[in-house]
Amino acid sequence: MTTGQQPLPYDPGAAYRPSARTPSGLFPAGPPTRPTYREPHPVTGVGVAAGGGAALAWLLLFGLLGRDVAGYAWWTLLAGLLAWLAALALVRYGDRGVAAGIAIVTAGGWSIAAAVVAVRWATTGNWPLW
Repeated sequence: MTTGQQPLPYDPGAAYRPSARTPSGLFPAGPPTRPTYREPHPVTGVGVAAGGGAALAWLLLFGLLGRDVAGYAWWTLLAGLLAWLAALALVRYGDRGVAAGIAIVTAGGWSIAAAVVAVRWATTGNWPLW
């Protein structure tokens, strides 16, 4: 440094030394420090389709037990409740994709039963479930 000059904040003649600072974490610089957990039964399209197909057959078989609109609606409601209990067990202990397929098709089956009841009620003016 000569007289009358400001000192530089760094030494231009020094060799490059990597800093010993701890990284901030904004830009990770290595492998993750926490373990990565995997889903034991990941949701797949095949599982959802299998659950949907099983629920469709289940609701169809129960719906065929009804001899009229009221019977069809009550059997479909019962079959849907039993299917949802199975789906809850699958969510907790089994394949969540199958449980999702069961839940989706059961909701659709209940919607169809509700539409059939509503159409019968609208056309006859008589509530068909009592």
